[in-house]
Amino acid sequence: MITVLFTKQSNYPVSSPKIKKVLKDFLIKNGIVSDAEVSLALVGEKKMLEVGRRYLKDKKLHNVLSFTVEEKEKNFIYPPGKIYLGEIIVCYPLVVEEAKTENKRIEDKMIELVKHGALHLLGVHHE
Repeated sequence: MITVLFTKQSNYPVSSPKIKKVLKDFLIKNGIVSDAEVSLALVGEKKMLEVGRRYLKDKKLHNVLSFTVEEKEKNFIYPPGKIYLGEIIVCYPLVVEEAKTENKRIEDKMIELVKHGALHLLGVHHE
């Protein structure tokens, strides 16, 4: 079973059950068949800038960031039998802005970015 721990920094109007289901289905489709857990957080611009500065040493506002356990918490021990895939962090105000620019629904843009972050957790990267 795949568990998605979903948190929102603010009261963003997002359907958490739908996003969680999309993420679970996406992970299954991409080969995750054992017990696994992933964290998903929606944050504001200030928090996303803080995360970028802390972990990437940059000042860029990212729309999505993802971190595997190895990248973020090297000394944390997870329970045996469960795979902790990592964390996906999405900047909600940037999602809204990009959705408007790209003429997409906010929910569709959110799903696109969540899937993009999940691919990074699965080892698919780009420049």
